[in-house]
Amino acid sequence: MKTIEDLGDLAGQRVLVRSDLNVPIKDAVIGDDGRIRASLPTLVKLAKAGAKVIVTAHLGRPKGKPNPEFTLAPVAQRLGELLQPDGITVHFATDVTGDAAQSAVQDLDEGEVLLLENVRYDPREESKDEAERGALAEELAALADVFVSDGFGVVHRKQASVYDVARKLPHAAGGLVLAEVGVLKKLTEEPARPYVVVLGGAKVSDKLAVIDNLLAKADKLLIGGGMVFTFLKAQGHEVGKSLLEEDQLDVVRGYLKDAGDKIVLPTDIVVAPEFKGDSPATVVAADAIPADQLGLDIGPDSGKAFAAEVADAKTVFWNGPMGVFEMAAFAGGTKAVAQALTEVDGLSVVGGGDSAAAVRQLGFADDAFGHISTGGGASLEYLEGKELPGLAVLEED
Repeated sequence: MKTIEDLGDLAGQRVLVRSDLNVPIKDAVIGDDGRIRASLPTLVKLAKAGAKVIVTAHLGRPKGKPNPEFTLAPVAQRLGELLQPDGITVHFATDVTGDAAQSAVQDLDEGEVLLLENVRYDPREESKDEAERGALAEELAALADVFVSDGFGVVHRKQASVYDVARKLPHAAGGLVLAEVGVLKKLTEEPARPYVVVLGGAKVSDKLAVIDNLLAKADKLLIGGGMVFTFLKAQGHEVGKSLLEEDQLDVVRGYLKDAGDKIVLPTDIVVAPEFKGDSPATVVAADAIPADQLGLDIGPDSGKAFAAEVADAKTVFWNGPMGVFEMAAFAGGTKAVAQALTEVDGLSVVGGGDSAAAVRQLGFADDAFGHISTGGGASLEYLEGKELPGLAVLEED
């Protein structure tokens, strides 16, 4: 993949950047600006080089039409605040490639940044029809001279602003994409050992392919989160009202049979009668979950055991919280794993999405970890061994 340096002198050039600014927003208030901050180094680098920087990004799932709930206006405001110390002005266009965008691009000065409105307001962005996506890509390409792909969280998508536009302009990978790929290569190509993978989150079905691929590579696979109850049920245990994927039981039995002691499951579980933060929580053995209770976190003994496995590792990849971390009563397991990752003498990787939100909500600084990924789904697909369209296209001339 070409780098920004390979694009030559960018002074006065219009550079279209695909960033990932898909942050949680409620009532126009940003809950976690981690992805915005992760986009800054590339934007600053381009602006300082004298480029006219045009950023395209998405927010949520507006389903191909404008929806005020998904406007990028609050993101533009936050981007402006974060770039102000560098003396960089941020403008906002109220459409994707229409009159407002075209006029704003014409008015853009060297060293300034323009954020276009949510690219998913245009139904062609996510279209399965190549011609439709290509038409939007043409309009985006007409706004710029070169393209920089820096939204790692979307490189697993074949979308107009990720894939098709790269085929229409001279292109390069931004610093964030290069950093993410560099870390993922360390996780897949001769990782330092012991190599421990911690998987959580709601569903086994979301992680099947990554379990398949990593069982052969990792020394230990620690399972927590909602997905653990399918493993416990596969062992013949009662899981009460806990989240369960009945259709995955045979697959999970196969993993347990083939993996030997590689797969580590919790020995205790925090349960409650209801999915509520104030529901009375108790700790029970993992093989003794009452029929009228549901599991909402791994228990304290399991938290210590998982932390011990992580502490001994030289390489750790963690994707998915251990419990319902948003509720204080069920955040202990996630906090134990996060704390252990901060103490790893080697490479510790927090695999984006809910895991990244969890560590920040629980009070950990980003620099306490070796790397916090901005792309949960993209990271997992890379670790599954899939070709990611948004990366493959950058390798084309």
